[in-house]
Amino acid sequence: MSKPDSNSNSVMPNLELIEFNVPRAEDFAINKTNHKPKILLLYGSLRTRSFSRLMVEESARLLDAMGAETCIFDPTGLPLPDAEDATHAKVVELRELMIWSEGQVWCSPERHGAMTGIMKSQIDWVPLNLGGVRPTQGKTLAVMQVSGGSQSFNAVNQMRILGRWMRMLTIPNQSSVAKAFMEFDDNDRMKPSPYYNRVVDVLEELMKFTLLTRDNSDYLVDRYSERVESAEQLSQRVNKRAD
Repeated sequence: MSKPDSNSNSVMPNLELIEFNVPRAEDFAINKTNHKPKILLLYGSLRTRSFSRLMVEESARLLDAMGAETCIFDPTGLPLPDAEDATHAKVVELRELMIWSEGQVWCSPERHGAMTGIMKSQIDWVPLNLGGVRPTQGKTLAVMQVSGGSQSFNAVNQMRILGRWMRMLTIPNQSSVAKAFMEFDDNDRMKPSPYYNRVVDVLEELMKFTLLTRDNSDYLVDRYSERVESAEQLSQRVNKRAD
């Protein structure tokens, strides 16, 4: 038999073969989790009549009706990132909810063409790694925004980038509600409209993706580069002990 050409696709000398996994359909979980999907909802304004909060409250009602277990985090009292120790009660609460959740909804007003500092501060308090656990990795995410004027997508686009950075599975659909002050009635319930229908679409999609991925979230975000790095770190520790 002739020796394979070094330029052949079958010869990859740069690969750590022991850490190189071929994705297979049979590696996905067969048994399905039966508990209600756990959805955390965050909003980005502390105003008395915060429309991002009203959107989140309306979203929680819809998610509950779809069979989810929901929790809304109140950012009131959350300190600026690094202004307090991570043992601050609101920081502890937020981080525990991040770990508890299987999916999330982020809704921010658009302020000066961007998400609010209140929205960003909540995410900034959540490290990529917390006690060996990645609090957001592999969790599903839906992004929404409210605007005081015409429809815009600056905030949702920024939150998509942020969700990717936090290694979340951000769903394709999203919601942007223009002139939000016109979309809620005197009882703070969202009025029927195409905007409302889009919100239902987004939450329905979030539930589908959460149910589809939550049993496989660790597998879906498992990375070759990190397996190689972990193997190298383990080797270094073993070699140090041997010395």
